[in-house]
This record gives sequence, structure tokens and C-alpha cells, in this order.
Amino acid sequence: MRTLAAATMLLTRVPVPSSAGGVDPARAAALYPLVGAGIGGVVGGIAVGAGELWPVLVVATLAVAAEVILTGALHLDGLADCADGLAGRDREHRLQIMKDHAIGVYAAATLSLHLLVKVAALAALLHALRPEEMLLLLVGVYATSRGAMLPLARLLPYARTDGTGRAVVEGLGTRQLLTGLVLVLVGSAATVAVDPGAALLVTLVAALTTLSIGLLAQRRIGGVTGDVLGACAELTVSAMLLAAVAVLA
Repeated sequence: MRTLAAATMLLTRVPVPSSAGGVDPARAAALYPLVGAGIGGVVGGIAVGAGELWPVLVVATLAVAAEVILTGALHLDGLADCADGLAGRDREHRLQIMKDHAIGVYAAATLSLHLLVKVAALAALLHALRPEEMLLLLVGVYATSRGAMLPLARLLPYARTDGTGRAVVEGLGTRQLLTGLVLVLVGSAATVAVDPGAALLVTLVAALTTLSIGLLAQRRIGGVTGDVLGACAELTVSAMLLAAVAVLA
């Protein structure tokens, strides 16, 4: 339970016992998909429940807002930093920009479009799916998105000499990676229950998105950072939702 609490602490703003801070972050990372499934359950539960009161566009906006509050916008911050930083002139300049908390025009545009895509995709899926299907789909999508960070952390070097993601990237072993991937498969079973073909497509899209982010990060900064991992979690969600809309809506 302490390990799960530690993973929850690293990915959300949910209060957990202080003892969770003593757990090895790399060990806790293996449970990221489980925490992701919980996030998806909350987002899906709000979407389904609020659907009894408001139109789908309002409901989708509330669901995305709930996710932002639940996660403390942690991964949105990583996406913003990457959007600004990866456009820098060289590796050191890119890393310097990514460390700066200021929001540039690339970050602002990326965040705005990313959130719009999420809202639009959720609204389309709310139109097309039954409540229980919506809930299962989001559980699977969010479990997969949090698990998508693990291959990048395991296979690529840490691009900085220090930083919040270093303990995970340098400490994650094959055992933790395999545990996380098994949990991703378990979470994906929820998507299979909605539509096996859609489950296969969204999983493939998640893998391709993760691979693309990894290749870009390796080329631009020589590895990954906590920001890159956060951006991966966010972009895989949007990519999977778009794939789900393509075949289910």
C-alpha cells in the first residue's frame, strides 16, 4: 500500500500518508498504470454523472477540469516546458528553456490546443457511448497513458545532471518496467470490453506516440527528463482519445 501511495503522490495531488515519501520512486513507478486507471475512473465518473445534468460539451469540459485539479496539472506543465524548450537552438539551450517556469507562445498554444482536443474528443465519445462504456474506455486510456512513461524512462538516459525525474529514470529496472506493462495490459482489458478493435487501435496509437516522443527527445536533448515523461502521459491520452473517436463515434 505504501508503494501505491507513493505512486499516487508522484502523479496526483491526492493526500497520502507522509510515509509514502520514503518509497523508492522507481519502485513506485511500476504502479503508475494503476494510478492512471484511478484517474480515468474519476474523469469517467464525472463525465457519466454530470451527463445527467448538462449538455455533453459542458460535461466534457468539467471532466477535463477535474483531471487538471486531480493531477495538479503536473503533466500539463511538462508538456508546456517541452513545447517551449524543444524548439531551442541547441541541447543546452533547450534544457535551459525547459527548466524555466515562464510560459512562452509555443507552450500557450500547445496547452490550449491540447485541452481543446481533449474536450472535443470526450464530447464526441459521450455522444456515441453508453455510460458504462465511457467509464471503461477512460480507465483503459488513462492506465495506458501513465504506463507509457515507463519504456521511455527505462530505455533512454536522463538528459540532466539533476532533476525531479532522475530517480525514476536512473532507478527503473526491467522488473519494474515489466510490472508496469502487465498493469497496462490489465487496464487495456477495460477498453477491450468496450470494443476489441478500438482497444487494438488505441494501444497501437499509444505505442507510436510514445515512440515518436522518445525519438524526438533523444534527438533534441539526448534523453528524457521529468518534463518529457509528463508530456508523454498527456499526448498519449489525446492521441488515444482521437483514435477512439475515429472508430467509435
